[in-house]
Amino acid sequence: MSILLKVDTALSNILADMKKLEAETVSLPDALDRVLAGDLVSPIDLPPFDNSAMDGYAIHFEDSADASQSNPAALPVTMDILAGSAPDGKLKPGAAARIMTGAPLPQGASAVIPVEDTDDDWSKGENIPLPARVRLYRSLSSGENIRLAGENISVGDTIIRAGTIIGPAEIGMIAGIGRPRVEVIRQPKVVILSSGDELVDIYDELGPGKIRDTNGYTLAGLIRGAGGVPIRLPIAKDRLESIRSLYRRALEINPDLLISTAGVSVGAADLVKVVMDELGEIDFWRINMRPGKPLAYGTIQGVPFFGLPGNPVSTMVTFEVIVRPALAKIAGRAHKRRTVKATLASEMRSDGRRTYARVTLKREGDRLIARSTGIQSSGALMSMVLADGLAVMPEEVTRIPAGESLDVLRLRPIE
Repeated sequence: MSILLKVDTALSNILADMKKLEAETVSLPDALDRVLAGDLVSPIDLPPFDNSAMDGYAIHFEDSADASQSNPAALPVTMDILAGSAPDGKLKPGAAARIMTGAPLPQGASAVIPVEDTDDDWSKGENIPLPARVRLYRSLSSGENIRLAGENISVGDTIIRAGTIIGPAEIGMIAGIGRPRVEVIRQPKVVILSSGDELVDIYDELGPGKIRDTNGYTLAGLIRGAGGVPIRLPIAKDRLESIRSLYRRALEINPDLLISTAGVSVGAADLVKVVMDELGEIDFWRINMRPGKPLAYGTIQGVPFFGLPGNPVSTMVTFEVIVRPALAKIAGRAHKRRTVKATLASEMRSDGRRTYARVTLKREGDRLIARSTGIQSSGALMSMVLADGLAVMPEEVTRIPAGESLDVLRLRPIE
């Protein structure tokens, strides 16, 4: 009997083959959740000028030195500065300028007193006449309530590093430096190949012996969630010419990855192997993994190919363990194993292969407890619906007693 390839060895070999895709330029709104291709350097200061952090009055802070509720300082108001306008001249010592939040600070001003700490009342509505004088009810320190030019970002600062997944905050920063278009890594096109006489699409009626193609839709969701663009093709029949035609059509799309489900085990109707021998090269057909032993990897005319098992749980587990890291690498995304330590609530057994058991996770005191979702059949997709993670049992270990700690690959956030 041949020795099965270890999971870590298989993954290491696969990742060595994966090459990051090239960059493309997209509009800023379309850059959300995309991977930045290169460092972004700011051409301007942010804020671009000293401005007020409050609605109030700009003053020389020394003019408020002795101000209090019982002994207010009274200053003449000589300027009115609205947001979007520019101050007209220099603020002289002993004077105040009414100023709005975000408005440029007049030259000479060193602090802004909030309107609440004055005798002015802006709650009366818009177009309030500029008062002749304003009373200050407290003292201020130098720089209080002032945003200095460049205190957020200075000219030449790297504001976002290459490889960052662009979120709403990054979108705002990029807008702030005036970049309407951004270079991002191209999203991988991943063609999903399904074959089998037993499979029908979700729009078709179930006949005798038929099942719906859940894997194609599951994989499309997993691929999209990993930053790829899934492309589902029609289901091929278990006939050599039908499968050959499916694979040729897939190659015409110029995909970045090909993923098939089923057709890679030892069944009499598994014709994918035949087509692979014709069109590509296979590195391995099996792996020391449970579920997911019949997993193939190779290339078809230079395109990386993953032949995943047909059982729905096996499909999802092999995607999480093998395909997701590979997809992350070509998409330019940093892949971090979402692994936590958890304590087993009950005994866990295996046949000696690297085993991924579906478990729920719940915090109890200072421990995270892992409980089996129940049936662990590779065909029981409901076990993945219930699962918070995959408890990882190492190779050559056949039993882990209750109360022991082990790694769990998270599938969703833990509450």
